[in-house]
Amino acid sequence: MSEKFIKEMEELKKELLEMGDIAVGMLIDSVRALKEQNVEMAREVVSRKTKLAEMDEEIEERALTTIALYQPMAKDMRTLGCILKMITYLARIGRYGKDIAKVAEQLAERPHIGKLVEIPYMAEKVAGMVSDALNAFETEDLSLIEDFSERDDELDSMRYSIFRECLTYMMEDPTKITRCSHHIMIARYLERCGDHACKMAEKIHYMVTGERVEIK
Repeated sequence: MSEKFIKEMEELKKELLEMGDIAVGMLIDSVRALKEQNVEMAREVVSRKTKLAEMDEEIEERALTTIALYQPMAKDMRTLGCILKMITYLARIGRYGKDIAKVAEQLAERPHIGKLVEIPYMAEKVAGMVSDALNAFETEDLSLIEDFSERDDELDSMRYSIFRECLTYMMEDPTKITRCSHHIMIARYLERCGDHACKMAEKIHYMVTGERVEIK
């Protein structure tokens, strides 16, 4: 392939990683805003959604143009396909970060319940998975994502643990129902972000090896 194609691929990869940083940052900062009851931070996270959407559209357009112009094959084509899939997953992760930030804004005046149960810890685990997927894409080091099935199982267990704990709080005190309902939904958001990280890992594995895997 020409030097122009190689340069275009490098720029696309760089843009994807930048988009990934925004999505992970939105997720981390939204939970931090929730924990610290920081309305200003929550609103700032929501504002990043525009930039994320712009990058999603820009990368998609550039990737499709690159395919049309150069008609790449083999690994180059798999890489472009991976990029097109990953921007969708990253956009969804960022959207969940926005949704958590909106909840943080709503609950800023209400006291926390059970120190937010395990939500901050769960968010750290999810952000770690997404970051490892991005690093695996950049370095093609598949060892970074080889344990994603076990990590995903851990997220599932944490989600159900949060659900059970919140249910107990709601049964003991009906005034906590609204806050606990939000916490249960946030746990669901985080669990879905973990699922998106697993889907990215599947596409990265295919990009590197040409073999398809399913992370269950």
